[in-house]
Amino acid sequence: MQRHLGVPLLFLIVYLMTNNQQPLDLAYEAGAILLENGAEISRVEGTMRRIATYFGVEDESFYVLSNGIMVTGKDYARAKFIPIKGASLDKVVAVNQLSREVAAGQCTLEQIEERLKQIRAMKPKRAWEQILASAVGSAAFCILFGGGFADCLASFVAGLLLWVFVLFVGSKHLSRIVCTVTGGLLSSLVCFGLYRIGVGTHLSNMIIGAIIPLIPGIAFTNGIRDMANEDYLAGTARLLDAMLTFFCISLGVALAFMLDENLFGEILVLDSLVADPQTAGFLVQLLAAFLGTMSFAVLFGVPRSHYLDAGMCGMLGWLLYLVLLRYTAFSPVETMFCATAFVTIIALIQSTARKCPITVFLICGIFPLVPGAGIFWTSYNIVSNQFPDAISTGFVALKATVAIAFGILAVMELNGKGRIGKWLKKKKS
Repeated sequence: MQRHLGVPLLFLIVYLMTNNQQPLDLAYEAGAILLENGAEISRVEGTMRRIATYFGVEDESFYVLSNGIMVTGKDYARAKFIPIKGASLDKVVAVNQLSREVAAGQCTLEQIEERLKQIRAMKPKRAWEQILASAVGSAAFCILFGGGFADCLASFVAGLLLWVFVLFVGSKHLSRIVCTVTGGLLSSLVCFGLYRIGVGTHLSNMIIGAIIPLIPGIAFTNGIRDMANEDYLAGTARLLDAMLTFFCISLGVALAFMLDENLFGEILVLDSLVADPQTAGFLVQLLAAFLGTMSFAVLFGVPRSHYLDAGMCGMLGWLLYLVLLRYTAFSPVETMFCATAFVTIIALIQSTARKCPITVFLICGIFPLVPGAGIFWTSYNIVSNQFPDAISTGFVALKATVAIAFGILAVMELNGKGRIGKWLKKKKS
């Protein structure tokens, strides 16, 4: 009798183990897709827990780092290393929508598995679309940093060639560090060449615009958000990754100056950063902010339906920045803090209205405020042996970075557990 009972009991145990494993497998896969494509740690953990809990798996444990996921449960253990790389925010949006549907009881395990396969198979933006976005973004940010229309043209060409290199050479054959250094060198050399033949009048503005597509917006923003969510280890790792990328860009720019000096016998003497009267007006500045922000929405893989929202977020933040800088007694650091906080609030509002992760709007929206000029001038002053100026410009860039970080942190702390979102929903109803 015991032999006859033993076989069904064994099948029952296997069934129960399998029944617990499938939700954890799917939760794990959803978390991996999110982490690979630019989601913050709290979103990854929350999504995984939501899927597992809905299907009755309550003894699970999720541990997520900036580059890895570990999942344990009853008779279950799984871990995976996920290296820090680029992002495709349309996949983050798709997984977020799927988790909402799971929480609403609209998906079976089989449907979740199929949807996750479809999400992972989503293709990145087409090459020509990314290249054009890099070119337009470089030109737009050249204007934001004070360049004229001729400088804008030079940055457009440099940004275009930079992304051709990144797509077809750097991402396929080089490590990320070497790709960033080489990309900074290449885009700077293109600007040097155009400047030497008479295209553009402000070399500094040309180069600043050209290197902007290399700025690590996702690592920087998510690092701050992870710190705000008390994920200190992950936040520190992402911020260090962002700082390393800033250093690699600076090294590429410095190498370009050194090569130009060796070729022509002397280093170019640059005037301090000035705003060209052609592009200093509010209309041109706001249009440039809108197009530049929208271009980075393309590079970060934001869904096309949110391009305009991202562009508006960046444009409104830049509008406040200009107003405070030009018409108030606020210091640049105070102006940066206020503009960043404003962008974060706008991103929260858009996130609530669109039922979409705030990451989609925040990462793109703060780009006009990123201290790209500080990277350039620090590199230039080091190469030209102006070390006191290098320390000064580096410190100014650091203060701007800290202001951005605290602007995001302040609003996130104010928001708490979705306070702003809940308030907006009450107002709407």
